Amino acid sequence: MKFYGWKIVGALFVILIFSSGLGFYNHSIIVQALSADAKFSIEVASLAVSVFFIASGVAGLVMAPLMEKYDMRWFISTGAVLSAVSLYGLGYVDSRFELFVIYTAFGVGYAATSLLPSTTLIARWFETGRARALSIASTGLSVGGALLTPFSAALVERFGLTAATSWLGLIYLVGVVPIALIYIRSSPEHLGLQADGGLTRSTLASEGLSFSEGIRHHFFWGLSFLYVLIMLAQVGGIAHQFGILSERLTVAQASIGIAILPVFSVIGRLVGGVVLGAIPTIRFALVMIILQGTALLLIGSAESPFLMYLGFAAFGTSVGNLLMLHPLIIAEVYGLKHYSRFYSWTNMIMLCGVSSGPALMGWLFGYTGHYAPAYWLAGGLCLLAGVGFVLIRPPLRR
Repeated sequence: MKFYGWKIVGALFVILIFSSGLGFYNHSIIVQALSADAKFSIEVASLAVSVFFIASGVAGLVMAPLMEKYDMRWFISTGAVLSAVSLYGLGYVDSRFELFVIYTAFGVGYAATSLLPSTTLIARWFETGRARALSIASTGLSVGGALLTPFSAALVERFGLTAATSWLGLIYLVGVVPIALIYIRSSPEHLGLQADGGLTRSTLASEGLSFSEGIRHHFFWGLSFLYVLIMLAQVGGIAHQFGILSERLTVAQASIGIAILPVFSVIGRLVGGVVLGAIPTIRFALVMIILQGTALLLIGSAESPFLMYLGFAAFGTSVGNLLMLHPLIIAEVYGLKHYSRFYSWTNMIMLCGVSSGPALMGWLFGYTGHYAPAYWLAGGLCLLAGVGFVLIRPPLRR
């Protein structure tokens, strides 16, 4: 009989399509739409995206210990309902206060339907096949961007933000809740099974560093703060991709360009899942960091459609892998013993970069009047993170 864990992977693949397509990648569309009718400036709309990610990180800290006690299906389903209501509300905001409140609620809902529950479930269900399982499930992130972001852009352009977000909220709800309730199970023990490596839950739980040991080592803080720079550059670049494409290309060319990043994110992540079987995870992460920094510098400098597309293809390849590599590194270095605590804390620190990237790049665009300096800064910070990545060394795990 086929291992049920692969049904979990398939379910998470679908769930991440909707949570990433309508939550993560969709910000660039909503930011432009919010600023188009002069209710909000690019800077204010970008700051709201930062509030979204801060709320997501704080919510993750609260959820992580609760996920050890309660059924994961209800976290994901409740998060989908909250996200759907928030998307609906975005079409009716009239003030900064309303905008920030709705984005806060959206961030909480997103936290319950995205990487924290997904990586926790895969860490519980898989041991020997974890990298492959995570690469397949997290490909849903990129598929969501490739399918739903262009769809959102077309919906907003044709019907306006209010009508579009009403439909997008409904799609989020219908896409996530049934799948979560039917297929998600919190751990193999709930079905009388074991992890794919043949290890019982009690054996897995005893492996790895204690939380107090892990956070005293420089690697935990080094990895966390370097990922601040990596994700500042990544999420800032994603949040403003439609802006820089529209600045330099025609509407038709920009529509093609916005799909390139998520398509190459899918390709990159699937290739990465194979490559990780041959080279160390940390070494592969360094290659992806350098690729991302170089891609952002190219995007900032490019003027022709070909170079813009090439830059976003390289950027997409790095995006597809760097999000996946973060939880893999945590699981490999620290084990499963306190995985959810390690991941939720390093994820919260990382989200300082996620939340500041859109706002910082939005402010720099507002200050200079064009996007080149914003993408140059993002690329430079990412390459700086690559230098730091060479210097840190993981602790030895018992």
